[in-house]
Amino acid sequence: MEEVKKRLTEELESLEEELNFVLPKEIQKAREFGDLRENAEYKAALERQTIVKARIMQIRQRISEVDSIDLSRIPTDRAAYGSVVVLFETERQEKITYRLVTSEESDPENGMISTVSPIGQALMGKEEGDEIKVKTPNGWRNFEISRLTTIHELDE
Repeated sequence: MEEVKKRLTEELESLEEELNFVLPKEIQKAREFGDLRENAEYKAALERQTIVKARIMQIRQRISEVDSIDLSRIPTDRAAYGSVVVLFETERQEKITYRLVTSEESDPENGMISTVSPIGQALMGKEEGDEIKVKTPNGWRNFEISRLTTIHELDE
């Protein structure tokens, strides 16, 4: 969780620097070109300023959400944030291992899936032995949870 917060804080600091120091200079420089109605540099700088402000708001909200996660409230017997889940895909007859993480930590190619991804959402609250059916971009997939290790067991 600390790594996520660190990355978000670093991005926030970078964007605040851009908003408060870089963009005002770009806007002032673009104003010096004259007629603002046909000034592409001015319009681009203002557009970037709007985007940066929106992203700053998103990051602040996300930091607040990350700070509010109480690990003691995460279930000890069901899939939730931090759980490692071994799934058996019934059609392909293969096992797949995923760790449920935040969207910022998500790295599907390395088995890190977000709790808000289709498979992540389907796994939330499930127990070992449960079967799930998930709609993916490639169609419906059926899984059985063959092993579940919660974040509490991983920290032991």
